[in-house]
Amino acid sequence: MIRSMTGYGRSEMVVDGRAVTVELKSVNHRYFEFTCRTSRGYSFLEEKMKSYVQQKIFRGKVDAYISIDALESAQAQVTVNHPLASGYIHALRELAERYDLSDDISVSTVARYSDIFSVHKAPEDEDAVWASVEKAAEEAVANFIRMRETEGERLKADVLGRADAIMQRVEEIEARSPQTVKEYQDRLRQKIQELLGDNTVDEQRLLTETAIFADKVAVAEETVRLRSHFRQMKEMMEAGGPVGRKLDFLVQEMNREANTIGSKAVDSQIAYLVVDIKAEIEKIREQIQNIE
Repeated sequence: MIRSMTGYGRSEMVVDGRAVTVELKSVNHRYFEFTCRTSRGYSFLEEKMKSYVQQKIFRGKVDAYISIDALESAQAQVTVNHPLASGYIHALRELAERYDLSDDISVSTVARYSDIFSVHKAPEDEDAVWASVEKAAEEAVANFIRMRETEGERLKADVLGRADAIMQRVEEIEARSPQTVKEYQDRLRQKIQELLGDNTVDEQRLLTETAIFADKVAVAEETVRLRSHFRQMKEMMEAGGPVGRKLDFLVQEMNREANTIGSKAVDSQIAYLVVDIKAEIEKIREQIQNIE
């Protein structure tokens, strides 16, 4: 299935006592580029998330965000900075003695100075944390891919519609090209007769000049290659998968053939058709830049 490189996916769930949120969004990029932000203390999840996403996404600049809130009380160790606490107590007693204040120092008084306490959270099992995050990531990535596929189908329909329009122009060029040779021969015959008057026209020389002209303006090889390129493009888009870079190469080849036809065109009708073809190819190129 064709995918766009633009997408968004989000998942929120409670897993093993943790409220986990995983969010993904992406924009166009030539290769795969990944950045991840996590809640404080969970930076180890960044590489795990990158490895997980990279198995499913091949191109695009992907930004991920992971939020984790523990709902269950985790074991924590509180330690007291005794030298600092002693300093506070000594200072309070000095104030009481110097300014004749009542000495009512208590534990609650000292506890107001929060900097004497240090809270150390027990280290979490990284594998267990990732197991919780992975469940949310699976849902977020599925939503993310679904959006990219929906957009990809829209891109596919637009590109194939433009391809059909180009093929119609190619048919018109193929039908018109032999007629330009016949018109050239008629004009050449008329000019020769005007110059020679009643003298007989050298039919062999006329045929030779016509053949030279026909060879110069022949576009059969280019139109055949154009048809081949568009056939390959349709096959790739029907097969699906990460074909964006291959399609980009094909579009370059299509544009080259169109330019060659345009350079050979000595007929205004063919020239106008080539302009239409090149305009549609450019629109296809712009759309393909969005395909994974």
